Amino acid sequence: MSNRALLEVIALDAEDAIAARSGGADRLELVTDMAADGLSPSPETFARVRAAVDIPVRVMLRLTDGFSAGGPEEVAALVRTAERLRAEGADEFVFGFLDDHGHPDLVTVERLMAVLDGCRWTFHRAIDRAADRDGLRKQLADVPGLDTYLTAGAAEGVDAGLPTLLAEASRSGEPGYDPALLVGGGLRLEHVPPLRAAGVQGFHIGGASRPSGWSHPVSPSAVSAWREALDA
Repeated sequence: MSNRALLEVIALDAEDAIAARSGGADRLELVTDMAADGLSPSPETFARVRAAVDIPVRVMLRLTDGFSAGGPEEVAALVRTAERLRAEGADEFVFGFLDDHGHPDLVTVERLMAVLDGCRWTFHRAIDRAADRDGLRKQLADVPGLDTYLTAGAAEGVDAGLPTLLAEASRSGEPGYDPALLVGGGLRLEHVPPLRAAGVQGFHIGGASRPSGWSHPVSPSAVSAWREALDA
């Protein structure tokens, strides 16, 4: 197995996708509306990004800010969104929802599984708000396609979550710990050496790829700096 770390970059459009790819990104997380921490893009945006780059694209399934999927109508809308994106050719996704008690929303996951039909997917940072991280992993252990957890280790970000991330990295192979860790959320370059030393192979950047802020496109040179750090 390659020891090369995976670098995933948040993209909002085809311009971002091309810049991230040229900087050395291995994969994109495609979203819209970062003011709400990333919502589902339109099928048209996905189609433009898919045509622009040859690297994998994981598409956000999320219609409202927060970590709840909402009521039956909202969940039905989410399922329709997934169906439209699948029809456009999307085959990798990102989502994660909690119920009112901080446990994984298994009903919504099951509804989406019926549409995604074995597609690979990331459970995103809802895990950092879960009542029981270990319990969540074990409850989702047999869900088809789940191969990654996007996590900072804590709701406050990687600074606070680093001990949790290092501990979870050491549990690879235990029930619920087969999915890869994809570390993101306040991630900085100085976090990379301890995480790499612990065996973490997935890194996710958003704001770090845009030194001028979210109103500006991804910077290829910023992505390249991360690529070099991960390859060092």
